[in-house]
Amino acid sequence: MEWKLFADLAEIAGDRVVAVDAEPGDTVGDALDALLDAHPDLRDRVMDDGAVADHINVLRNGRSVRHDEGLDATLEAGDELALFPPVSGGSAGG
Repeated sequence: MEWKLFADLAEIAGDRVVAVDAEPGDTVGDALDALLDAHPDLRDRVMDDGAVADHINVLRNGRSVRHDEGLDATLEAGDELALFPPVSGGSAGG
């Protein structure tokens, strides 16, 4: 499986696309663990007290896993996984 990383997450990992040792039948959580094991510097940015930080979006096939089965979702062949940090932009009201 491959993770697509965006913004500073790609900078931390050193690449925008990172292959991990996960396959169909594993879970999104397994694939995330494999990513964080391969790139430990990402762990502090992505995790908060053992869970994915609220501000990090974990996507499977373009949809947040929070709307489905979360990290327990079973991977299928061809799944696209992505991690998005908070997107900044716009202006704060005042």
